[in-house]
Amino acid sequence: MSKSRYTVADFSDAIPGSGGIISTIARRVGCDWGTADKWCKESPTLARMLQDDREIILELAESVLFKNYREGDTSDAKWLLARMGKQRGYANKQEIEHS
Repeated sequence: MSKSRYTVADFSDAIPGSGGIISTIARRVGCDWGTADKWCKESPTLARMLQDDREIILELAESVLFKNYREGDTSDAKWLLARMGKQRGYANKQEIEHS
């Protein structure tokens, strides 16, 4: 990376709890979106942190989905079957492989 007034530490402090949203990170650091995006892509440490924070958000969403399912939400149950039950024949559409 070229010389900059920012450091990896600036961005690593801004990533936790951001959900991996670049605009949130940029606002926390005090830079524009493009600068934050570039730093997060060019630094392996920041890229990993960004991905980890995005995974946390996915797991939080999954936990809400499973909670709703356990409470009898039939729309969430259908969604789960369509996405996670494909191998058992539950799907919104059939996928056919051509050889």
